[in-house]
Formats: sequence, C-alpha cells, structure tokens
Amino acid sequence: MSNNKNNFDGDLDKFVKKLFGEKKAPKNVKDITPDYNNTDEMASNDKGTAKKAKTPLSKNKKPVNMKQWITSAVILTVVFAAFIIVFANLYVVKENEYKVVRQFGEVVKYEKEPGLHMKIPFIQSVTTLPRNLMTHDMTEEEISTKDKKRIIIDNYTVWRVTDPKALISNAGQLLNAESRMEEFIYSALRTEFGQTNYEDIINDKKSSRGNINDRVTERVNELITAANFGIEVMDVRIRRTDLPKENEQAVYTRMVSERQSTAQTYISEGDAVKRSEEAKTDQEVQVKLATANKKAAIIRAEGESQAAQIYNNAYSKDPEFYSLFRTLESYKKTIGDETMIIIPADSPYAKLLSGRLD
Repeated sequence: MSNNKNNFDGDLDKFVKKLFGEKKAPKNVKDITPDYNNTDEMASNDKGTAKKAKTPLSKNKKPVNMKQWITSAVILTVVFAAFIIVFANLYVVKENEYKVVRQFGEVVKYEKEPGLHMKIPFIQSVTTLPRNLMTHDMTEEEISTKDKKRIIIDNYTVWRVTDPKALISNAGQLLNAESRMEEFIYSALRTEFGQTNYEDIINDKKSSRGNINDRVTERVNELITAANFGIEVMDVRIRRTDLPKENEQAVYTRMVSERQSTAQTYISEGDAVKRSEEAKTDQEVQVKLATANKKAAIIRAEGESQAAQIYNNAYSKDPEFYSLFRTLESYKKTIGDETMIIIPADSPYAKLLSGRLD
C-alpha cells in the first residue's frame, strides 16, 4: 500500500491531481468535488478510476417561460374546439331530401334547397326526411264485400312528404305517418268494398276495380289533409284479392255451380230461340209453297182450259175424225202384247180393230 504511487496520503487535492493530472478548470463552471464515502476503496483502486462529476449548468441559459407556453396551449385548444364545433354543426341538404331543424324538440324550420347549411350548436338538432316518391307495401287485410263475402286484400301505396314541419309536429316521425296512412287506406277500402259485390270486384269485364282505386286515393287524401300529417298519397293500387283458406273451396264449388247454372240458362235460351226460328221458317216455307201451288194450279187450269178450247175448236170442224182419233188413242192405252178383249163383233170398236170401216 505504501509503495503504490496512487495511494492516498491524506492530501485530497494532491491525490486527485495524481489520478487525473493537472487540468485547467473551465471558465464560469464551479468545481464539484466528488463525494467519496469510502477512502479505503478509492485507495485500493489499481486502475485509478473515479466517479465522474455531474455536468455543471451554464449560468447564461435563459429559464423557460411557463406562462407563455400555457397561454399558447390554451389558444390552440380553443381554436381546435371552435373548429370542431363549427364542423359538427354544418349539415348538407341533398336534392332528394328535407332537413328539419328542431330547437328543444320544436320544429323551427326545414330546408329543401340543396346546399350547405349551419345550425345553432347544442340547442338545435337536424332530422332528415325523404323528398322523393316512396312505395309502401301494406299488410294483407280481410274485408267484407256487399254480398257478405270475406276476401283478403293485398295492395301497395305510392306517397310522398309535402310538409315536413306538419309531419314532425303531428305524426312525430315517418313510421307513425305511414302507420296512420295505412289505417286511413283500409278504412276507405272497407267503405268501398262494403258497397261493391264480390263478382264486380273479380270480374275483369267490368271497370269498377279501377274506379275503386281512384275513389280510395281521393278519400285517403281527404282524411290525411284533415289530420294535417304533411303527406300526400299519389296512388293506391290493389295488387291481389284472395279468399280465406277456410272459405276458398266452398266459394269455388259455389262458383262452379253458378257458372253451370248460367251455362244451362244460356243453352235453354238458345234452344228456345232455335225452335222459334225453325217454326217461323217452317211457317214461311208452308206459306210460300201453298202460294206457289195455288199459282201453279191456276196456271195449270188456265192452260188446260185453253187446251180444251183449242181441241174443241179443232175437233168441231170434223167430228168423225175426232171420233176416230179418240178411238185410236184409246187403243194405245188399252191394247198391249198380252191384252185380251172380249167385245161384240159388230161393235164399232171391234170393226176398227178388224179393219172394217164401213
């Protein structure tokens, strides 16, 4: 220990100079003497190492202005918050929609022109409503007709929003308006079908079904206008009419029986018309035939009369020749190949046959 040149001999300054050498201290920097807790441990360090002193602070470095830094942070925060608030309260109106502005739940205005608009932050809210035509498929409903038949109606409705403020104020929301519209439509359908027979509804030859659609549309718009729901029904169309399952077979059988009865009525009426026409035609034929026969008999009689007159005129000029001619004519009719005549030999008829003319 006594022979080592780095051994501590009681003089601290000299010992430090032996370890690190003599160096000039930097200007304006305070010397910081290392704190050695154990002098024996430093004396036994063969390599001459020691703890490094802490870096001294410069006296010329300005202190941080915390007040200015906090002020800048607050300003940036306020600007950023204002930007977020403005951006969050902007809303865009599209061509096919309404934007309804409500303040504390009450409608104050609505926008329908496309563009960018702004609402008052925190106290106003925006609700979107469609502006274009909409189709509502209604649920199937069972309705009675005038002739007490039950049918199931399946229809749809084309409608639109005309006054968003009235809709929000009186209906609350779009679903409530659709629900009330459906109630009005089925009320009008029950009234119309209650005045129409089932056969008039399903018969395609009659145009009452189209008229029913028009009357129902008109009636529904009257009810909606009275309730001031801010909507308009453009068209109500019956898509399908069916019978209830429990009545379908019975009604089908009755319809077949009615059609068969109608067909039999048509056949009977046709047969009656046929017999009437045949009788009328037969009567006309008989009348025409009788008229023709009458005319023919008259003409024939007149001809025979004229012929007889001509014969009389001709035969009256030579009676003997006429007698001879008549006798010869009778021979043609009475005498044949196997004719046997028994007459007196002195009769005139026999004389002619025997050739005696005296």
